[in-house]
Amino acid sequence: MNWPATVVFVCLFLFITILGFISARWRAGDLNHLHEWGLGGRRFGSWITWFLIGGDLYTAYTFVAVPALIFGAGALGFFALPYTILVYPLAFAVLPRLWVVAREHNYVTAADFIRGRFDSPWLALALALTGIVATMPYIALQLVGIQVVIGGLGFPTHGFIGDLPLLIAFGILAAYTYTSGLRAPAMIAVVKDLLIYITVLALIVVVPLKMGGFGQIFAAIPRAKVLLPAPSNGNLGMMSYYASLALGSALALMLYPHATTAVLSANGPETLRRNCVFLPAYSLMLGLIALLGYVAYAAGIARLPDLAPYFAQYKAQFALPGLLLHFFPSWFVGVGFSAVAIGALVPAAIMSIAAANLFTRNVYREFVHRTCSPERETQMAKLMSLVVKFGALLFVVFLPLNYAIQLQLLGGILILQTLPAIIAGLYSRWFDASSLLLGWAAGLAWGIWAAHATAFQKSVYAVHLGHFVVPGYIGLYALVINLVVATLSAGLLRAVGKSADNAAAVGN
Repeated sequence: MNWPATVVFVCLFLFITILGFISARWRAGDLNHLHEWGLGGRRFGSWITWFLIGGDLYTAYTFVAVPALIFGAGALGFFALPYTILVYPLAFAVLPRLWVVAREHNYVTAADFIRGRFDSPWLALALALTGIVATMPYIALQLVGIQVVIGGLGFPTHGFIGDLPLLIAFGILAAYTYTSGLRAPAMIAVVKDLLIYITVLALIVVVPLKMGGFGQIFAAIPRAKVLLPAPSNGNLGMMSYYASLALGSALALMLYPHATTAVLSANGPETLRRNCVFLPAYSLMLGLIALLGYVAYAAGIARLPDLAPYFAQYKAQFALPGLLLHFFPSWFVGVGFSAVAIGALVPAAIMSIAAANLFTRNVYREFVHRTCSPERETQMAKLMSLVVKFGALLFVVFLPLNYAIQLQLLGGILILQTLPAIIAGLYSRWFDASSLLLGWAAGLAWGIWAAHATAFQKSVYAVHLGHFVVPGYIGLYALVINLVVATLSAGLLRAVGKSADNAAAVGN
């Protein structure tokens, strides 16, 4: 056991726990109403929204997985940088408009918007279930970051004793989320981001100084890990995969229910526009985090006797925690590990709230109890948030870790199939609910089939175009199929005079 690191870790964890409970009184509102509990009353200003969206999108799994991918696969892992750069211009164009419509009609979820725009509970149900299914393994993977740092502190990692710290952490998370709703992760996100910035800046300054500078670091990296392989014999290879992965991930990111929840909690469209301008600061931080994968590789930390057992268990995911353990005093290890753990709890809380909102508004209220009171609706959302959290916990406790990661591969593929309905609802009157449902089903079916063809081990599928082979992100190819089917079916329905063009005009 690393006792100094553990003491710091526990103290910081207790601090954010207290913060989570007292946040119920922050900007107080009637938490018996869903828009107050699940959206913070739509009152978060520019700074809180910046921390909330940043804390929501840049998760603990990103904090652990990005340097791990660079450590193991090299240059391919840098797709995360163009992807997070591309997402903000897209968000600038779409999200303020979505916020205005949602506020005007008191929509709590994106599926609420689809229900009102196309007058179709079934299309809204399809989007709601897609969002919930895509979110569950995403929550589970936040636990990977917590597991890694708990193991790094010296706790047992097997059996009930090994799972106990994780159970305690998520029990506390469930309690303050149930009590405070979205206000809890919004307040804790400020602490989380400060800890991550301190940790990353310390790593990117101190470790290279101890290793002789970045010149020495890059000299130790094989050329194959620095550059993507060039296309050959008509096979575009990693080049097309890299580009499609960046574009597909950028299109998918803001469609996740937790991202929509954070966006709809802002106090106005101008707040969102300002955040789209300033959120790229996180991309700078992400670039530094990614660079740490090369630093860990050059340091050879996987071969160090004191760290080799951790790498045997956690593989490349221990790259960043390994740097902390090897180069820093124990008390700072506690700070860095706390940043990872708290960085898991913030998005996990928002994800569970978002999934609960979807279930309550678009499944329970729509199909089970149409006349339920606001209090009953909110109580159901609170209970569902508990179910979602502990359902995700079961992924990690009872299923092999690799299986949970394979399931998460489907997340981006699934959520991308909701894009046509959202964009068409905001900007087009060509599509109706039937054509969008057909496109959604076609894209979903092909995406799952293509992922299954790789045994859920990869997110790439090679398309043959004449003499060219174009490997690309499965989710993006599935989206193309979705759009083609939706467009053709909408045109056919219009041609035979059966288009259900009953969608209300969307306000500016």
